[in-house]
Order: sequence, then C-alpha cells, then structure tokens
Amino acid sequence: MKPLEKFLKKQSSHLSGPRHLHRRQSVSKILPSFLRDTPGDSSSGEKVEEDPSGAPQPSHDCLELPDGLRSPLSFSSDELSPSEPLTPPPGSVGWSLTPPGPLLAPDSPEALLGRVLDQLLTAPRLSDAAELALDDFILTHTLFIPTEELLVQLQQYFCGCSRHTSPTWEGSDAVQKKQAVLCGLLHLLDTYKDSLQEEEKTFQLIKDFYVLVMRDAPNIPQLEGNVIRLHRLVETAELRLTDGSAAPCSKQVKPLFRHFRRIDSCLQPRVAFRGSDEIFCRVYMPDHSYVTIRSRLSASVSDILSSVSEKLQYSEEQGQREEPLILVAVTSAGDKVLLKPDDGCIFTTLGINSHLFACNREELRSLVPLPEEVQLPPEDSHIHRIEAEDLANHLSAFHWELFSCVHELEFVDYVFHVERGRRETANLELLLQRCSEVQHWVSTQTLLCEAPARRTQLLKKFIKTAAICKQNQDLLSFFAIVMGLDNGAVSRLRVTWEKLPGKFKNLFRKFENLTDPCRNHKSYREMVSRMRPPVIPFIPLILKDLTFLHEGSKTFLDGLVNVEKMHAIAEKVRTVRKYRSSQMRLDTDVSPTHLQNKAYVRQFQVIDNQNLLFELSYKLEPNAQ
Repeated sequence: MKPLEKFLKKQSSHLSGPRHLHRRQSVSKILPSFLRDTPGDSSSGEKVEEDPSGAPQPSHDCLELPDGLRSPLSFSSDELSPSEPLTPPPGSVGWSLTPPGPLLAPDSPEALLGRVLDQLLTAPRLSDAAELALDDFILTHTLFIPTEELLVQLQQYFCGCSRHTSPTWEGSDAVQKKQAVLCGLLHLLDTYKDSLQEEEKTFQLIKDFYVLVMRDAPNIPQLEGNVIRLHRLVETAELRLTDGSAAPCSKQVKPLFRHFRRIDSCLQPRVAFRGSDEIFCRVYMPDHSYVTIRSRLSASVSDILSSVSEKLQYSEEQGQREEPLILVAVTSAGDKVLLKPDDGCIFTTLGINSHLFACNREELRSLVPLPEEVQLPPEDSHIHRIEAEDLANHLSAFHWELFSCVHELEFVDYVFHVERGRRETANLELLLQRCSEVQHWVSTQTLLCEAPARRTQLLKKFIKTAAICKQNQDLLSFFAIVMGLDNGAVSRLRVTWEKLPGKFKNLFRKFENLTDPCRNHKSYREMVSRMRPPVIPFIPLILKDLTFLHEGSKTFLDGLVNVEKMHAIAEKVRTVRKYRSSQMRLDTDVSPTHLQNKAYVRQFQVIDNQNLLFELSYKLEPNAQ
C-alpha cells in the first residue's frame, strides 16, 4: 500500500461515516478507499486482479442513516474541524462557519431560487446574508438543479413569466427584479468562468440570455453597470471559445507531467486544463510497441480506441474482428485495470508510472509493465548538488502554479460526481498525482543512495526542505516529504537514522506530530488556522472533509434541499478561495543553475512500486529492525 494511501486510510477510521464513495475507480490510488469506488460500482473500470487478501468490502448499505440525520453544522470540532478560519485580514467579512444571519429554510429547488432572488432585490447594495445565500446557491446548485435548468428559470424571472414567484417578488419594482436576476447571472458567470464554455448547450443558453438582456438595456438605464459586466464576460468567453476552435490543426497541445520530454516544455508556466484541450499520448501494444495519438483530454475510451485503430490501420478489418480492442491501464507493479468504453477523462487518473495498453481480451493476461518501469534507475546526482532552500522554493513555486490552476468547483465535482452527472477535475487530479509523485521521489532518492554517509546527508536535506516548505506555507509539499520519509522502506533504515544529528531527529518528530491524523488532524488544523494567505493546503484533507459532509447527511430531506448541508459544502469551497486570496511570491535563486534546478523539480523520476522500494531497502540494510 502506498504511504499516502496508507496515511489517509489510517485517519479515515476516525470518521463516523462510510469509507467508500460512488465514484469510478482512479488508477492512481492516490486517495484512500473511502474516496474511491468499490470494485462492484457500475461506473468503475473492471479490475482484473483480485484482492489477494480476500477481505470483504464495506457495504454501501451503511450509507442509509436513521431518521433525524445530524445537521452538518452540528458536527463537533473533533469530527469536522474546519481548516478555516484563517487569520482574517482587516475588514474581511464571512471568514467563519457562522453565517451573518439565519440560513434559508429547506425548500424545493425552484422555491429556493425564488427566495435567493428575493434577497437580491436590494441589488446592487446587498447585505452579507444575501451575498452568502447567493454564493451558497451558485456553488452547490448543480447538486439539486442542472445549470441549464437554472439558466432557463433565470430567463423566466427576467421576462416576468416565472411560475414560482413569491408575493415579495410580485410586489417589487420591475427594474429591481431585473437587477436581482442579473446579479444572480453575473455571480454564476464569475464563479464558473471558462468551465461553462465546455458545455455547448449551457453556453448557448448564456448567449441567448445575453441577447435578451441587450434588448432591454436601452430602455432601462439603471441596468447599465451590470449590462457592461455581462457584455465583457460573454465577449471574453466567446473570443476564447473561437480562438480554441478556429484552427484546430494549429492548436497548441498541452503537456501532462508524463509528457515532459523537452526542458522548454516543463519550464513553461502551468495553465489550467479544460476538457477540450488536446494532448499527445502513447498507447502501447502487448509487445511494447506503441502508437502516439493526439486526443482531447476528455476523450472517452471509445474515442481513444478509434484513434488507435486508425493508427494501426485496423479500420478496414474492424468489422471482421471477432473481438474489438480493449483499453487497459497497467501500473509499474503489474496491476491491470480494464477501462470501460464510456469512461472519460482517463489521462489524468493514471498513476505516476502507469501506461495505457490496447489489446484483445485474449492478450489481457499477458500484459506486463514496460521494462524501464521494473528496472532500477541510476542514482540521481542532481539532488546532492541543489541546496535545500532552492529545492523548497522551486517546489513551492511549482505547486502554487498547479494549485492556482484548480478551479474551486473541481473539489465539488470530485466528491459529488454522481449528483452532478459530470466531472471536470483534471487539474485537481494532476495536483493529487503530484503530491504522490513528490512523496515517492523522496523515498526513491533516499533508497537509491548507496553510500551511508551521503544517505544521512540526504535525510538532513529532506528535513530541511520540509521545514522551508512549511515556512513557505506550502503544506502540500511539507506533507509529501514527511510521508516519503515515513515510508516503511525508508523508516526501517535504523543505521541511517541513528547517524542523523539529534536536532534533526527532534525536528522530524515535530513534523510527524503535525501530520498525525489523531483527532481528525487536530495539530494540522490548528497550525493552518494561524496562517494567513497565501497557503497551499494538504489537498486530500479538504476532499476528506467534503466526503464526510456528503456521506454524513442527505442532499434532500423529504424532497426539500438540505440548505445546511449546502452551506457547509460552500464553506469548504470558500476555504480554497481564501487560501488563494493573496499571491505567493518566492525568491528563487538567480544562479546559472536556476533553469536546471527548475526543470529538475518539475520532472521527477520516481519508483512507485512499493515492493521494489523494499527490495532496495533490504539491500542497503538487510538486518535493520
């Protein structure tokens, strides 16, 4: 079991909820079992290898809680200690879980929208309670009403033909009502930004709404400010959409981590991925030959196989084949996951050293990892040349780029995939993959160092790097480094650890206490609560909190939206917003080796096969206890 997975699985025992979430299985195994599907889930890939332990899986029947479900706001601090509030800047509003006023009562989705709009009738001067209610609704609306339906209902309110209006709404001025609807629409566009362009029907509804507003604008001068904002948002989105589709042949292909082959590619600033972005990917055959295809990031398995078949010139004989090609993900440990034809967005769910194979079903059992994944890489000399401060600053700078690319709603998509009916989580999955990559890189570099003295120096460098990352408030790197050193293959090196100076041993013990999952990561939460933005949090813990909220209470109670649950979810999402409310600026070195160090940090070569790591460990210290 990988250290990150083991670490989070251990702390999941402190939850009062179930461990499994209805989400298709991720090949990377970055997160614990309660954030992955069970093998029997209908949306999962078919796992070829059975669990050798034969341990029974927890039943989803435990998701059904008795009547009188607890409110998410009633959880104790030990059950769900929020990583917020961060220390609020002067004049900040809404930095705690306590809302500025009473929450809206549970209601149907349509009535709930009407009540939110009622509170917006004072636009543009909104109260804190109105702003919070609007933000809660926009951040979580897809859990109970599709975005397309929301836009249609907003249009009906704007035109005055809605059937769900309240007496307060009916008695208000027509201009006030249009201002309230525009306020809600603008908040939706500001929150979702470019992601709405990925859904053609939704974006068309927005453009239709825009045309409707522009027709009324000349007759209602009070709408001028909101109309200008709407025009800029729609025009910008339309230009980006046109630029992305006008010349598909010349469209830039974005590299994923595993596609870094040239130093100029990995040195480019990271930009957010969208489902329509195109990437290059190698798909291997059973004999380890491969074809390179160009594919959309959101492409389904069927689309990928079609591209592979075309490359292999199988198209003409496809109808004569008794069995079509299948797509399989093979890890460095030899585990195989058979991907279903309708699975999509699979590229970002692959493990660090996993590869895609296309084969017949008869060839499935014969698939083995690529030779370079089972062979030991040479010892890395660059890690011994780079200073700990430079290493930490480059790590933090890169991880801030990756964290900034993650849309705040990707956290909701990741956990509530079934309710939302779609998944746009590529940037979040890449950040999780990077966390696992850093963790395995620390273990790999330690175990590849054969000289005992150099190995002890390497431990000191990693501990110093973790300390500087903590100082940088890059807690993702801090956790990854500590867990890499806590890997069983590294922690068993008794002789190496005994040679470590006492002050480094004590410092590492403090770090272990901070990453201790006891009392729901109480030490970590207390530490992060004292920090001010910018902060790079430990991302898996945010996902765990959202999962607890999701599994601990129902979205609908007697057919009415559970508003308290929606507010608690929105608060967790706003936490991400607060972490990024200031820009992280680090002093990276300006030495001649600056670009080499930057490139090195962004393309680690790691061993993610735990069996192989233990083999290295036993070669270094066969008799270590």
